[in-house]
Amino acid sequence: MKSNNFQHITDAYQLVSGARIKSKYEDEIFEMGEYDANKRGYTIYPYEEGLKFTDFSVVISEKELKTNYLIEDLKTASLRKETISPEVMLATRYLKSA
Repeated sequence: MKSNNFQHITDAYQLVSGARIKSKYEDEIFEMGEYDANKRGYTIYPYEEGLKFTDFSVVISEKELKTNYLIEDLKTASLRKETISPEVMLATRYLKSA
């Protein structure tokens, strides 16, 4: 994916399961998993060429995600062939009503 398909993470409501994120300094792409309240962070999985690798995961705090990562633009996500997760659609509706 091109770097211009990603935007800065400005709000925690953007951090939903299924969203794609990219490091600001490297070209690795990850897919967001669930929030882990015990570890106080989000689980992310490596994502490459349409495959999410669930055998390896990393837990990253919200602050680190906002500082060092970019999130895929919702317009770009809607152009993908696969369906958008319900969490993304719910977050979109919530942000539009605010």
